[in-house]
Amino acid sequence: MVGRLKTSLSDALVEFYPLAGRMKGQIFVDCNDAGILYVEAQAHAILSDIIKSPESGVLDKLTPFPTTGFLSTLQEPLAVQITSFTCGGIAIGMCISHRIADHYSLSSFTKCWAAIARRDDSSLISPVFNSAAQHARFLSKPEKPVAALKLEITTTTSIANPSRVVAVTAFLWSRCAAACKSDASVACHPVNIRGKIPSLTENSFGNLFQMVFAESRGEANWIGLAEKLRSAFVALDVARLLGERGFEVAKENFMEISKLLEKGNVDVFRFSSMCRFPVYEADFGWGKPVWVSYAGVQNKNCVFLFDSVDMERGGVEAWVVLTPQAMDRLQGDLQFLHFTSAFA
Repeated sequence: MVGRLKTSLSDALVEFYPLAGRMKGQIFVDCNDAGILYVEAQAHAILSDIIKSPESGVLDKLTPFPTTGFLSTLQEPLAVQITSFTCGGIAIGMCISHRIADHYSLSSFTKCWAAIARRDDSSLISPVFNSAAQHARFLSKPEKPVAALKLEITTTTSIANPSRVVAVTAFLWSRCAAACKSDASVACHPVNIRGKIPSLTENSFGNLFQMVFAESRGEANWIGLAEKLRSAFVALDVARLLGERGFEVAKENFMEISKLLEKGNVDVFRFSSMCRFPVYEADFGWGKPVWVSYAGVQNKNCVFLFDSVDMERGGVEAWVVLTPQAMDRLQGDLQFLHFTSAFA
C-alpha cells in the first residue's frame, strides 16, 4: 500500500505542480519540479487506539513536523508523512504552506491523489491556477446535536436558517471568551470565495479565501454573537477583489489579524472550518478515512472545526487551543459541557 501511495503521490504532483516547486519570498513559487519533503515512518501501535483517545502530542508525531511553526522556514510548499501501524492501518500526515494554498486546495489535492491511487480516472481533479497551549477535542452529543444550537438561533433572532458553522462558532466563541475572562474579543473566520466569484471554480487552487471579523464587548449571550457573525459573513464584499486594487484588498484583509494581535487590548479568537470540505472522500483504494483531524498547532486561542465522522447526524468536531489556565476553566464550564462530549 505504501508503494502505491508513493507512486500515486508523484503522479498527483504532476497535476498540482506548484506543490513540487520552491518558495521564493512570500508570494512567488518557482515551479521547478524539485519535489516535496516525503517521509515514511513505522509506529508500534494500534491505529484504532489512537482514534479512540487522541492526544495532540501523539498526533503531532504522525505529521512531518511537530508544530506548524517549522513550515515558515521551509522552501518546500508541501510535506507528506506516511505512517504504517502494526495493525496494518496507515496514517497520512500532510503539512502545506499557507503562503501557497488554503485548506480547500489541500483537500482537493488529497482527493486527486486518492483517485489516482485507486485508478479512478473519472474522479480525477484538474486544478485551476488562475487564481504555548493545550488541545481539547469534543463531539456534539447525540441527544444534544448541533441542530439544538441552530434551533435556539432561529427561535430568538431573525436568522431563518443559520449554518452549522455560524452556530458552533458563536457558541464556542462565547465559551472561550468566558474561559479567557475576556472583556473584549474578536472572532476571525476565513470564508471560501470559490463560487462567489464567477472566474473561480470548485477546483481553483490557491489561497482563495477572505477573513471576516466580528467584535464582542463582553456579551454574555452567545445568540448575540451569532447575529454579529452572520452579519459579518453577509457583509463580505468579494466584488472589491475584482477591481484594480484587488491584490491590495486581499493583502490588507490577510494582514488584519496581525494588526489586531499587535493592539493587545482584545482577545483574538481564530476560527477555521473544514466542514463540508471533501476530506472524507479521499479513498485511496481500500476505503474512505476513518478519521480526519488537525495536528501541530501551537498558537493559542485557535479553534478548528471538522465534520464529525458520523456526518449524517450533523455533528461537528472541534479542536480548541487555549492556555492551560483557560482550558481548565473551559473544561469546567457547564454550558459548554451541556452541548459537548469526548474530551481528549
